[in-house]
Amino acid sequence: MKISTRFSDSIHILAFINIYAGKIPLTSTNIAGSVETSPVVVRRLMSQLRKAGLITTIHGAADPQLAKDPSEISLYDIFLAVEGDSHLFAVDPKTNPECVVGGNIQETLTAYYRQAEVAAEAKLAQISLQDIINTVLVKQAQKEAQQRKEE
Repeated sequence: MKISTRFSDSIHILAFINIYAGKIPLTSTNIAGSVETSPVVVRRLMSQLRKAGLITTIHGAADPQLAKDPSEISLYDIFLAVEGDSHLFAVDPKTNPECVVGGNIQETLTAYYRQAEVAAEAKLAQISLQDIINTVLVKQAQKEAQQRKEE
């Protein structure tokens, strides 16, 4: 089973837009080069982010912008924009109802999975895009400092 990377790719795109605004053309090709995906995937995700009110774009212009301050965009906002109401966990719908485990596992897991999803959603709502951007920039500064030490 392939796990979706739309959520992490969308966070990547938004951070890239913020960090590189005014420094390079923010084309889907440039963004795709950072994400290591195709420009088509970037445009598709940006369309979802635009529909959710997280970015603004002008057709034909390589100048997407965040629609809000990054401190006002939570990771949960981004998750909802690209994953909608999909669940983090899935319960196998095909189990043997005649078996003790198979007959009860779906209802049991559904309850526990929902608790975990609520906790994850609450945590994502507390983390802002600005938190991600700040951490990315600190990590880059640390890498550059280490490189200078090694020279």
